[in-house]
Amino acid sequence: MLKTSAAGLNPIPKKREYGRTLIKKRRNSVLTENFYKNRKSEVWMSHQDCVTKLPNNFYTVASSKSSKYAILEHKNKSIFGIQFHPEVSHTNRGIILLKNFVFKICNAKKNWGTLNYKNNIIENLRKISKSEKIICGLSGGVDSSVTALVLSKAVKKNLTCIIVDTGLMRKNEFKNLYKIFKNKYKINVKLVNESILFLTKLKNVTEPEKKRKIIGKLFVKIFERESKKIKGVKYLAQGTLYPDVIESKSVTGSGTSKIKSHHNVGGLPKKMNLKLVEPLKDLFKDEVRSLGSSLGLDKKILYRHPFPGPGLAIRILGKITPEKIRILREADNIFMNELKKYKLYHKIWQAYAALLPVKTVGVMGDTRTYEHTCLLRAVTSKDGMTADHFYFPKNFLDNISNKIINNVIGINRVVYDITSKPPGTIELE
Repeated sequence: MLKTSAAGLNPIPKKREYGRTLIKKRRNSVLTENFYKNRKSEVWMSHQDCVTKLPNNFYTVASSKSSKYAILEHKNKSIFGIQFHPEVSHTNRGIILLKNFVFKICNAKKNWGTLNYKNNIIENLRKISKSEKIICGLSGGVDSSVTALVLSKAVKKNLTCIIVDTGLMRKNEFKNLYKIFKNKYKINVKLVNESILFLTKLKNVTEPEKKRKIIGKLFVKIFERESKKIKGVKYLAQGTLYPDVIESKSVTGSGTSKIKSHHNVGGLPKKMNLKLVEPLKDLFKDEVRSLGSSLGLDKKILYRHPFPGPGLAIRILGKITPEKIRILREADNIFMNELKKYKLYHKIWQAYAALLPVKTVGVMGDTRTYEHTCLLRAVTSKDGMTADHFYFPKNFLDNISNKIINNVIGINRVVYDITSKPPGTIELE
């Protein structure tokens, strides 16, 4: 039994540990074989409490500065307790610890693979669909694109992909997406322009949760409306991933805190006329990319950075206006192009530009300016559950700041966000 928990035994004092933390070996264990380097290991913590007293028949395997009992082990039984997160990419050699538990302690056999999972998804989709038709919300991100492609393998004749132009997407997003899926994959794709509707409903809305819920409900209403134009549609497919579910609600009935409503999970209305199909909801991003590769997804989509369903709405903090969208779209496009030019794009998990809800004074020539602050964010991660900021060369940040300010009217200041996840999230809203 392996337990990873931030909870103690009784009411306990707060001891915050977030992000990278050093733990030290206290004694040998099968669980930690080949896990340490020089009796130490950097792990990723995310808690504000700790165990203060050992349970009966347990001993300490490792500890950190703030967590005396970072790894516990029962003296006689295969029961372990871990304070940190071995499953995330930012815990050094965390995969070794998990392999030790699964294969050396539990004696499990490795019989899972992407091919098996792909075949199971396709088989289940065929059972669900039968003769009914499915519409798929296609945004152009990796998740929705893999969803569309796996659906096309299973029920191509019954599939219609709908691309909704919300007015909140990146530059040239829809034109490029439509061409790929219509021409390369021969999928039935329909483009629906609802940019005016989205911007009208979001007018003067500043609260992030409200933005997400408005967008989620609008998507469903549009999909339900479009489904009535296609005879026999019973299902709505979307690219929900496991991290979306974790952050939006507890999936096991546990006390996991809701962090934010994703537009396709917590942002959906309680009553819908369409039944949901979410073939990727048990997968993390790296697993989705592996599945997409096996399906032959275009590499330009497969390896593109994650882009949120609500689009630029949650990267414009505060009120959303057409002018702010124009400014941010241009700044983000410059950022992405420079990352590719300097061959940094594929070294980064996710990068984007955002507009902060503050203006600052600047000087351009002999003129005083009072314009927006552009925030740049770039993180390294494997599955999106944890993340650390990307270490740019100084000259890159100098160049990108100058390029954005010189080419985007409305921005006079650029800042770089170095917050890890936790305690921050990757997106700002």
